[in-house]
Amino acid sequence: MRLTDSVRLHHDTCNVYLLVSGTDAVAIDFGSGTVLDHLADYGVERITDVLMTHHHRDQGQGLARAASAGIRIWVPSTERDLFADVSAHWQMRTLDNNYDLRQDRFSLLDDIPVHGIVPEYRTTRFGGITLTALPTPGHTLGSISYLAELDGKRMAFTGDLLHGPGKVWSVSALQWSYSGLEGAAASVLSLDLLADREPDLVLPSHGRPIAEPAPAIAETRHHLQALVDFRRDLPWDLTSWLRQPYEEISPHLLRNRTSFATSYALLSDSGVALLIDYGFDMVTGLPSGSDRSSRRPWLASLDALKGKYGIDRVEVALPTHYHDDHVAGFNLLHQVEGTQIWAADLIAPILRDPLRYDLPCLWYDPLPVHRVIPTGIPVRWHEYELTMYPLPGHTLYAVAIAFEADGNRVVATGDQQDGGSVTGQRTETPNFQYRNRFRIDDFIDSALLYRRLSPDLMISGHWQPRLVDDAYLDMLLAKGEELARLHRALLPLDEVDFGAEGFGARILPYRSVVTGGENLQLEVEVRNPFRRPSDLRVDLVAPHGWQVSPGHRQVEAEALGEECVRFTVLPPPGVPQRRARVAANLTAGGRDFGQQAEALVDVR
Repeated sequence: MRLTDSVRLHHDTCNVYLLVSGTDAVAIDFGSGTVLDHLADYGVERITDVLMTHHHRDQGQGLARAASAGIRIWVPSTERDLFADVSAHWQMRTLDNNYDLRQDRFSLLDDIPVHGIVPEYRTTRFGGITLTALPTPGHTLGSISYLAELDGKRMAFTGDLLHGPGKVWSVSALQWSYSGLEGAAASVLSLDLLADREPDLVLPSHGRPIAEPAPAIAETRHHLQALVDFRRDLPWDLTSWLRQPYEEISPHLLRNRTSFATSYALLSDSGVALLIDYGFDMVTGLPSGSDRSSRRPWLASLDALKGKYGIDRVEVALPTHYHDDHVAGFNLLHQVEGTQIWAADLIAPILRDPLRYDLPCLWYDPLPVHRVIPTGIPVRWHEYELTMYPLPGHTLYAVAIAFEADGNRVVATGDQQDGGSVTGQRTETPNFQYRNRFRIDDFIDSALLYRRLSPDLMISGHWQPRLVDDAYLDMLLAKGEELARLHRALLPLDEVDFGAEGFGARILPYRSVVTGGENLQLEVEVRNPFRRPSDLRVDLVAPHGWQVSPGHRQVEAEALGEECVRFTVLPPPGVPQRRARVAANLTAGGRDFGQQAEALVDVR
């Protein structure tokens, strides 16, 4: 079907749109691939590129034909694994005791080669066609709509965001978690963002072309909003959620109420902003899954930040710690806004090389760090001076960020305390997780740091800002002392002291990829658990057929001291393995503590 001079519609398992330039075409979605049998009908000799709106099978079950024909395949960034590595997804997807209701099993059956991911928020030329990719989560978290100026019309290729006036192709796809309607709420926001682009023609994956988009979008939005509110005690003002995401703590310090881990904007009178943390923006709910396609960075709040507060761009972003809900958006910020990422020296290595560490809540990809800042040293950003201080407790790799804004001494504490409010009616408790490398006295140290900094206001990662007085600081110190006392009462520290973590070794890198027949260097950090100098022996245990050099290492360690020893392992060629296990066996003072740590190695 010829829609305009440049656009053809091929009916398949979904609508396949051909954007024609000369005798070449770019396809939006691909269906079962029958479009390749009808190219002459559309005046096309070849398809150069396929751009996928989302990963569902009806959109792309024929992509193997596209790959065989040499067509470049482009996919949404957060859904890349559901195309290129979907076999692993099928193997790893939780099936028993499953509370994750996303339709990620409506994925391809086999891997297909992906040429690249679509640059979101940017205008890119594919073949002979220029398109802009707009994130529009809802039907899936990673869904994308494509905008193009063709034949005098602004066209929007919207996937399954909407089917027609007041309609969506699937309601069940909008339920991401066991009892939520997160996708319906996200669709409302996505429809608002699409309406802001004022398309002349909307072209859905299922349904007819929509020649009058504004009323169709409004009607669909109305029905989805009603569905969202049906499951709530009070209506959710999603218009306010999108248009007014920031709350003023003071004129130059804003709190993003829509982000999962709270981000804060510090505004400069020069017209730029600095963000403290930026993870998952404009969150309507998170699925129970933890794969990449369950976590979607978004920049949906930035238009409101710029429009209401006169900000030209986000110039700098700082993390309080490395957890994904605090840093997941950093790559997108840098790519789209040109934002520079500044990080404390104790956080930067984890952002840059997350696979090296065995820690919870790591983001999937390396993150850029454009400036590494030593802790305790003030750094100037326009009219502000910020200082980062080590803040172990919630995680060993965290900082308190201290600065002054609008006459208030402010300290950003990340997730160090659990709870709290401006009114002071709710009491914080230490937010400790052992796998984050919590140490027994960490919360005593942080309480003493707060006393030295003497803030007027503390801003945290998930809770309301908190006014600070001496009684509050005394309470935090008392809580830290009680927590330390409990651990000293419970653990046999006089006999064996592996700290609150309970382990005496770590292997770095924790995850590696190596080619069979090539050496891999591993470091093992070991702890002397005794209050006397001791001889430590480390034996590296590798899979059968692997070579380990040397067979073991010995080192003398001070009382409760830590040392690092190095090994080389050589997996045999021609034996691919996924997550092969290597372990470090620790003997201290002649006492064998067993295989205290492991590392995982993918062998190609």
